[in-house]
Amino acid sequence: MRAVIKGMQIGLVTYKPEFVEGYDIHVFFSKWVDGQAFPAAKGMQNDVTVFCDAKAIREDPSIVSQSKGGPALRKNRKSNLAFDFICPTNPDYREKVFDYLDMVSKEDIQGVTLNLYHFADEGYCTCPRCTELHQKSGLSWSEWKAKTITEFLKEAKTHTKGTFAVEMFPDPVLAKERFGIDFAAIADLVDYFHVPLSSRDYLTNYWVDTIVRDFVATLKKPVVVELSAEMPSDEKMDALLKTVAILSRHDLMAVLLLVHDSENARQVAQFAVHNAPFREWLKTYEFPKMRKIVDNWAKIY
Repeated sequence: MRAVIKGMQIGLVTYKPEFVEGYDIHVFFSKWVDGQAFPAAKGMQNDVTVFCDAKAIREDPSIVSQSKGGPALRKNRKSNLAFDFICPTNPDYREKVFDYLDMVSKEDIQGVTLNLYHFADEGYCTCPRCTELHQKSGLSWSEWKAKTITEFLKEAKTHTKGTFAVEMFPDPVLAKERFGIDFAAIADLVDYFHVPLSSRDYLTNYWVDTIVRDFVATLKKPVVVELSAEMPSDEKMDALLKTVAILSRHDLMAVLLLVHDSENARQVAQFAVHNAPFREWLKTYEFPKMRKIVDNWAKIY
């Protein structure tokens, strides 16, 4: 059973290693999907992209994950992939990931979060190596995929220190069949699950509430939800903050806001503090966890 969380923290996911007053958790994207890798951000949770690395794929196209419908590339219109994926069983690329985790973990970090550490989707990977490994395992296709990813995470964890978390592709129903993500097995390895629900805006937000509700009911470790906060208008900023308030009714460890930089993070807090209609809305609909966050921001901003 997952312990009930009494409060909800507010945090940041950022591309710059900057601390911002009024935020409890700071997550730094230290390795990106384009292959860029940066020095560890000290005192922060470092978020590392694993099997999506455009630079590595350009240097060696043979590492791309395969399916009967073709390679795991965005340009392959037979698949609807957001990123280009490397085969998760490629031993040489795995070692490069472990080397980077070793480097990051030499610093005084809060911990490590892994993202895109799984298979590309349901039909992947059917490269000769994966085909042979699956046949030798004697397991079903989905069980073999899940065992492969769980074993990878077990090994990856030995190359990290501090808080260990993983991002969850936002599918609370078919994650095991599609990606090899076994919720129960991974729960034994992580300190919390990080669920990214990125969007250009949250003017319509019922889908966010539904997905979060399902994940909180399913996952047996604390859940952190990430929302996009790169909002260019007051209308979208208002919708974002109301979405955070609605999510605060669930048993979440934290809501993280994806921002450009520290100034973007301060703008979010300042809007919440100084926008009278939003403050009145909070009082009217009684969101005590969100009101506590905004009240704390009011002392700073």
